[in-house]
Amino acid sequence: MYGSDNPDFIGRTRRSRLIGLKELPPPYPNGWYCILESSLLKPESKRYVSCLGEHFIIFRSIDGQVSVLNAYCPHLGANMALGGRVKGDNIECPFHQWSFRGSDGSCANIPYSYTDRKGIKVRRWICRELNDNIFIWYHSEQKKIQWELPVITSIENKDLIFHGSNEFYVDCHIQEIPENGADLAHFSAVHKTCLFASEQNPDKSLLLKYAQHRWEAAWNTSPSPKSHIAVLQLTHYLQMFLKYKMFKIDINAKQVGPSFVHLDLKSSVFGQIDILQTVTPIEPLVQKVSHRFYARRVLGPMVKLMIFAESVMFERDMVIWNHKVFRNTPLLVKEDIAIRRFRVWFSQFYTENSMSFIDARKILDW
Repeated sequence: MYGSDNPDFIGRTRRSRLIGLKELPPPYPNGWYCILESSLLKPESKRYVSCLGEHFIIFRSIDGQVSVLNAYCPHLGANMALGGRVKGDNIECPFHQWSFRGSDGSCANIPYSYTDRKGIKVRRWICRELNDNIFIWYHSEQKKIQWELPVITSIENKDLIFHGSNEFYVDCHIQEIPENGADLAHFSAVHKTCLFASEQNPDKSLLLKYAQHRWEAAWNTSPSPKSHIAVLQLTHYLQMFLKYKMFKIDINAKQVGPSFVHLDLKSSVFGQIDILQTVTPIEPLVQKVSHRFYARRVLGPMVKLMIFAESVMFERDMVIWNHKVFRNTPLLVKEDIAIRRFRVWFSQFYTENSMSFIDARKILDW
């Protein structure tokens, strides 16, 4: 587990950054969100997850079907994920044994009553299980699915195997994280210093004279006809003694909606590596970010090194995110055109009626 998940720390930093801030974008853009890793949900088991301002019960039937419902029973409000039982396609409430179908959320049984159950139900959430994760469709106005997540065939077909993951809790608005990819100037400013340099003052590290990370980046929405996809092209290499280029990696990063990124890495040293990034808003200013790494089995040791390297680089961004404010109207120069284009592209995930920005003071009430 990487990053700070201390509630007191999160509370202090969140409040300090809201001083003088009047506006924030809506906290939960519309789209698909990962709410659980598939491996954490065995047949006939259930999980409770709180995120996106909602409370979910996620359960798997004996035949492997996943369902997501509102966690609280409409009868007397018990949390069905805590003590409830999975029975077939149903979840049974632990308080009075009311049961609800995973297929549509309707009440399947009230053991002590002959009352007509028509109309008794809990909300069922549209979900998909793919790429080793469970996703739900979230829309602030409960509109139907507008696009689907891509299936990563190398993962689904087991051509590449899972090697490990990292997990961070970041104290910022969700838009800050994908916008980082369009902030091309930050790669040299934040990520140039060798990953083994001192975290406290990396620019003064002696390693800076011998090894530097170099980045070539371009961000675009035009390569894909699907408006919900944006593409970041990155080339990374390690420059030794300010002269020799080593460990070149070409990265094709597809941002799909507000919260899912597929990074396709190709390297003569590492071979092919796929990284899946998911961002899930736990609270309006607390994001859970996970990266899952996939490669051929023989690349295990190299992938472990890459997980370490990616974690170090991500934590450098976290230092900024955890202590910055969101600028609704940032002062940009012409070289920041990718950020401007990103903000236009990302605005599609905010509901038109909710585009009036929320008062940041309300965040304190969540």
